[in-house]
Amino acid sequence: MRQNTIDLIGYIAATCTTLAFLPQLTRVLRLRSAKEISLGMFSIFSAGTAMWLAYGLLAHSRPVIVANLVTLLLSMSILILKLHYDHNAVKEISGV
Repeated sequence: MRQNTIDLIGYIAATCTTLAFLPQLTRVLRLRSAKEISLGMFSIFSAGTAMWLAYGLLAHSRPVIVANLVTLLLSMSILILKLHYDHNAVKEISGV
């Protein structure tokens, strides 16, 4: 199989798995709530995605680099919103 075909398969797979985060991010932004988001899961996932990005950079694999860079940005956005909204919820409950 030619390298262009292999890369195309990688880009299509990357697009599918990366776009999967958009509905969750949109929901968190729309509801201004991330209480159903697992902080542990998104922390571990983001760390793993960062490692995949490092692997892609070291292996010079553009599909892996692009997919994991965009996925890391999306997952970190959700993680930051989780921390922001949870912090605001704690302040609201405690009256501080």
